[in-house]
Amino acid sequence: MDFNKIFQSTAFKVTLLAIGGIIILLFVFEIGTFAGYHKAKFSCRWDKNYMQNFTGPHKGLMNDFGKEFKGAKFMNAHGVSGTIIKLDGDTFVLKGTDGVEKIILLTAKTVINRFRETINSTDLQVDDNMVIIGSPNDAGQIEAKLIRILPTTPPTKPPNDSTVPVIPPETTVK
Repeated sequence: MDFNKIFQSTAFKVTLLAIGGIIILLFVFEIGTFAGYHKAKFSCRWDKNYMQNFTGPHKGLMNDFGKEFKGAKFMNAHGVSGTIIKLDGDTFVLKGTDGVEKIILLTAKTVINRFRETINSTDLQVDDNMVIIGSPNDAGQIEAKLIRILPTTPPTKPPNDSTVPVIPPETTVK
């Protein structure tokens, strides 16, 4: 038996290429399985804390569903808006417009804008109003991707216009 003829034959080369192709396909399949497993694992852990992380302590979505259909009981999964109440390095606590406190995590990729200017995280201050777009992590924090600082609005005064009738408090209308 001549091994040189076997190794140089086209049948051997085709068989070797087929085996190599199958190994590559199995490797690609394993990468997909690995990625899918980690995505499902994250989703499962995130789902267990979803209500607490995004809505605060409630009786549950279905328990309050029919009572107040004003949107207040629905979760906002894409971001949060509110006011900074505590700064602590790369994290801060934001009190949302719904009164629920959320922990915001700043990363190296977080973009912070005040009007059209991009600012640093060191420029953030307590009582800044902002809108944050990000994604939740396994610890229940929101990893901020974009932060837009909103201007503070001064309290508005009613206009002093003579066309608006003013009724003195001691006068009653009949």
